[in-house]
Amino acid sequence: MELVKNFTQSKLIKNLFIALIGTVLLAISSKIKIPFYPVPMTMQTLIVLIIGVGFGWKLGVATITLYLFEGIIGLPVFSGTPEKGIGLVYFTGPTMGYLIGFLVAAFLAGKFNFDNNLIKNFFKLTFATSFIYILGMLWLGALIGWDKPIFKLGAKPFLLAELFKILLATFAINQIKKIKKIF
Repeated sequence: MELVKNFTQSKLIKNLFIALIGTVLLAISSKIKIPFYPVPMTMQTLIVLIIGVGFGWKLGVATITLYLFEGIIGLPVFSGTPEKGIGLVYFTGPTMGYLIGFLVAAFLAGKFNFDNNLIKNFFKLTFATSFIYILGMLWLGALIGWDKPIFKLGAKPFLLAELFKILLATFAINQIKKIKKIF
């Protein structure tokens, strides 16, 4: 019985450590702005996919949840923080839907079965990523009004960069899957 308890505790500590590393990677990826057309890009959505595929859906969702919690309590982990505010006020701003979409994207990326078929893997990652934008635009529309050009404001400027990140993840899928073997 003691052996089972120690194993469970060590696995919990290991998973917490992995989740913390994931939140650090997400925070770093949110701060790096790479010049891209038409808007600079961060690598956050790429890291969300890597976390989903590499950690699996359970640890992936737990990692994203921890990251969101860190931001909600005021740690400057989100893109644009602390310059544009922090905490719950920032979280409930225009980007909340996208941030919630990270949970769905990590879940789907972690649930999908990836193989060596690049086209299928590309579509699976695109499907997972699409929820970031769907939820983001739904929240943005609810927040600023549906009379505004929501797609033009909330998705169109980012699509070329998103395609680039999905392609990166697609071509690196076998390397990303190796992360799972560590656990």
